[in-house]
Amino acid sequence: MTDRVFNFAAGPAVLPEPVLAQAQKELMALPGVGMSILEISHRSKTFQDVIQGCEADIRKLAKIPANYQVLFLQGGASLQFSMVPMNILPTGGKADYIVTGSWGKKAVKEAQKVATVQVAATTEADNFTRVPAKSELKLDPSAAYVHYTSNETIQGVEWHHEPEVGSVPLVCDASSDIFSRPIDVTKYALIYAGAQKNLAPAGVTLVIMREDLLARSPKNLGVMLDYNTHVKDKSLYNTPAGFAIYVMRLVTQWLIGQGGLDGIGRANEAKAKILYDAIDSSGGFYRPHAKPDSRSNMNVTFRLPYEGLEETFVAEAKANKLDGLKGHRSVGGIRASIYNAFPKAGVDALVSFMKEFQKKYQ
Repeated sequence: MTDRVFNFAAGPAVLPEPVLAQAQKELMALPGVGMSILEISHRSKTFQDVIQGCEADIRKLAKIPANYQVLFLQGGASLQFSMVPMNILPTGGKADYIVTGSWGKKAVKEAQKVATVQVAATTEADNFTRVPAKSELKLDPSAAYVHYTSNETIQGVEWHHEPEVGSVPLVCDASSDIFSRPIDVTKYALIYAGAQKNLAPAGVTLVIMREDLLARSPKNLGVMLDYNTHVKDKSLYNTPAGFAIYVMRLVTQWLIGQGGLDGIGRANEAKAKILYDAIDSSGGFYRPHAKPDSRSNMNVTFRLPYEGLEETFVAEAKANKLDGLKGHRSVGGIRASIYNAFPKAGVDALVSFMKEFQKKYQ
């Protein structure tokens, strides 16, 4: 086993060590198969067992009703920015988008290329430090759907409740907090997530969608852009991201072993509290970006007294085996991503480093 650092990267992100160990053990040949998961046909019974087992675990973890489809696609959330309006926004229709950060803005930009988009609320004027209050939502009851981003990775802002949208279908980009806490899937029409933060390595995108939406897809869509294609062929129309789906199966099994979404949710809240408490008790040396009621349990973002000191913080942290703490290039600062698989010991080590760093440079 090589000497591992604590990986605070925003994605691709840390995976559970037992999962990495099992993948390493089975990489040359899956038990009883004689071939690597990297080599087997996606049409084989072996892979059918992997993808079907992964779907069964996902349905178990999130208590997904039978009238929802679970799809394993490619292209990340970025492709879903286009596929969602292409498929479920009828000609002449409109969609409401709630914008709380950089990824919400990108979703709007892509949707505008194929549809009429209304920004129902945005907190950009407040530098994306919070989610909007219910009174700020200017929702159209005739909208085809309402789209929001449950956790903004860059700004570290997270919804701790679903926006109330009435009977309009709710669509969520949950890429950076998918399965980090309990979720009531029935409140959503469609949930999508790039899996490389909480569920798998990069390459696979999870889509959970209510079946009635499939009838909305126009007949002239390109075959790979049509959700019906992937439902009909059970995510196997083309060669899927086999290794990523295999690892996702290992991760879902690990999540079940952690007590499911209830158990991992409690663990994530406890980890985040340790770090936010350290920030709040620093007397202003560390300044959180997000407002208290909108703070992310996945991506903890904060600033130091000046930019040069932030560069020193990142460099010295890395020398202490605390890697990936530099904030996104568009906003700067520090970002500690503490996803499902990130260990509490790493949070404790970061807090200890932060206290010593403050003593040294205050």
